[in-house]
Amino acid sequence: MKEDLVKSNAFTLIELLVVIAIIALLMAILMPALGRVRQQAKATACQSNLHQWSLIFSMYDNDHDGRFCNGCSSYNTDDRRHWAMALRSYYFRDREITLCPTATKPYVEGGEVPYGSYRGPDNVLLSYGLNGWAYHAQAADEAFGRPVENFWGKLHVAGAGNIPLFLDCLHAEGRPFEKDAPPALEGAMPAFDINVNMVRFCLNRHHGAVNGLFMDLSLAKVPLKHLWSLKWHRNFDTNGPWTKAGGVKTEDWPEWMRGLTE
Repeated sequence: MKEDLVKSNAFTLIELLVVIAIIALLMAILMPALGRVRQQAKATACQSNLHQWSLIFSMYDNDHDGRFCNGCSSYNTDDRRHWAMALRSYYFRDREITLCPTATKPYVEGGEVPYGSYRGPDNVLLSYGLNGWAYHAQAADEAFGRPVENFWGKLHVAGAGNIPLFLDCLHAEGRPFEKDAPPALEGAMPAFDINVNMVRFCLNRHHGAVNGLFMDLSLAKVPLKHLWSLKWHRNFDTNGPWTKAGGVKTEDWPEWMRGLTE
């Protein structure tokens, strides 16, 4: 009788294989969804970080009579005119806001582009960068070879809602022109070149978009193709060659960007 009871309650090999197959099928269905949830959580955390940065820029603005720091013709983030040093006292004690959750490791130390970060003052890791046209550049050694008249100099300007201030970025800053081409390959490492500054912001960190803080201190998820429609500097043509108004076609975009939404 006991042997019959054991046999009636035991799984057969076929039943066990069926259960394993069902579990494997459920995992295959759920894993992509779980991956999307994780990515969405990281994107939300990134936006939360940028909200904290909006408070930092607002405090700096109030403390300096509405004028932004001057910037410098150097890649040295320790220069007191550079935003990373000028704002250091505002963010230094809150290290959690310096990194997008998708970009926590320096790309020079194994972090994958476009998910890599860089090192700022005091070796602090950062994965956000400034629209370098926001500086109050007054001289050639502050303008990094760009026209001084293009710089904004302050936050409170007309059309601030379409002027990027602080975004997901591979470097500390960038000063894009409307003719800057997108990266030919997804995750291409940008050179320190005056003609490729848009590449620093054109990163596929959030499903074909980056998170950005604007001059009016509003936040937005910016589709990568829309980057060229933003008003980066005072004379930036928002109907330039990489916009629909400027005649860009699907086939003009690098292959990895062609399927991305506007």
